[in-house]
Amino acid sequence: MTRLVATLFFAAVSAFAAVPAMAEQCAARADMIKALGEKFHESEAARGLVNPSVILEIFVSDQGTWTILATDTHGQSCVITAGEGWDGSLMAAAALPGT
Repeated sequence: MTRLVATLFFAAVSAFAAVPAMAEQCAARADMIKALGEKFHESEAARGLVNPSVILEIFVSDQGTWTILATDTHGQSCVITAGEGWDGSLMAAAALPGT
């Protein structure tokens, strides 16, 4: 679980460092969420604070598609990665150390 969090953290940080190269995968957060809902039937499943300037958000659908967004404090969201085969039951079963 720690590796997953670390990987997502570095992916988010890298994505914002390369925003000009990914401009076609970035949009206002409201527009991005609307598109994910309309095109893929995805809704927010989780979110976490990367740093004071970036939030990482995971959107999933009942069909198993998923998208990870990084959103900055100005409301700009960029797609970090997306895929298929999301299994939310693994997230529910994973316990954090000390819990």
